[in-house]
Amino acid sequence: MEGSEYNLELEIRELRQTYNSGKTKEESWRRSQLKNLLTLLMERENEICSALVHDLGKHPVESFRDEADLPLAAFPASARLVPEPLGLVLIISPWNFPFGLSLEALIGAIAAGNVVVLKPSELAPASSSALAKLIHSYLDTKAVKVIEGGASVGEQLLQQKWDKILFTGSSAVARIVMTAAAKNLTPVALELGGKCPAVVDSLSSSWAQKMAVNRILSAKFGTCAGQACVAIDYILVEKKFSSTLVDLLKAGILSMFGETTKGSDKIFGPLLPIITLEKMEDSVEFINSLPRALALYAFTNNEGLKKKISSKTSSGCIVFNDAIIQYVADSVPFGGVGESGFGRYHGKFSFDMFSHEKAITGRGFHIDFWFRYPPWNDNKLLLFRHVYRFDYLGILLVILGLKRS
Repeated sequence: MEGSEYNLELEIRELRQTYNSGKTKEESWRRSQLKNLLTLLMERENEICSALVHDLGKHPVESFRDEADLPLAAFPASARLVPEPLGLVLIISPWNFPFGLSLEALIGAIAAGNVVVLKPSELAPASSSALAKLIHSYLDTKAVKVIEGGASVGEQLLQQKWDKILFTGSSAVARIVMTAAAKNLTPVALELGGKCPAVVDSLSSSWAQKMAVNRILSAKFGTCAGQACVAIDYILVEKKFSSTLVDLLKAGILSMFGETTKGSDKIFGPLLPIITLEKMEDSVEFINSLPRALALYAFTNNEGLKKKISSKTSSGCIVFNDAIIQYVADSVPFGGVGESGFGRYHGKFSFDMFSHEKAITGRGFHIDFWFRYPPWNDNKLLLFRHVYRFDYLGILLVILGLKRS
């Protein structure tokens, strides 16, 4: 069918609905589809070869060799992956964690062997100035440079050709970065945010409730006054437990931060919305109705709820019974999905993000297979079929000019 014959909106809606049903996540579905694809290739070989003859003038032997992707075992060789630096990297870091997010990205880029330009946020001028001064004093300034400035400097930087860009910030600016990068086909990693939920059930004891509240408050109000991409943005709780939770949160705030506002003429108190649900299982549907978050937190000992959240939602990461601890765990990657960004770093994953894994394959001259070269004939087609199917007896029979009885 031509593109004009499709109702594209309808087709795409059907695909979304199928994905949302969870069918494609089942191992049985994946296996069945791959088996069906193999059956297609086996049963429709002649049809495929005819199409290739029509379009490209390929002989069936050439088609089998090029399109069927013969196993490497048919051509003894060595293969390995070698990481190599990408080249010139631009890191644009945010104002809320000006040292941590700048230096962690810088460590990965340097470890991978790149040269780097770091553009700190102008909204944290003292930190930006300190980074520029310290990096200039301690690192190779011919390979690592800090360029300070506002939006105009950022625009000038984006007009240059880079081999990788890592941007941390808002989705609005991320779109500007991606548009600029697209002109040079520059790969981009984006660490954005989104609205991070905390699912809170009634838990099993007053001690567990208190611990959960302390961790929620610390993650919301104790981390850069709530101005963190992985901070909790809202709470989902059952109606029957909501009043108890509100009382616990109020008591926790007084305990941690006190009640005096003396000496403060401004309000810099990020809100923590609390959304009530009829039952905890409804939290999954609510979360899935919103763009995917950088982090999803759930405070529960209910293994069934944990499993449902893990399998039925999508986010950059999930943390059970705590918050923000994932950021300091360098054994797992840190990054978003969808509207919360893409690209992953931390520890070894930072090295990988700023590297290109180059495949290197080699062979010797001792062994060769004469049937891989033209001119083509029916015997060579038979040999290719047998090699593809690891049919060693069939290979031997063709070479000897014999047939199966």
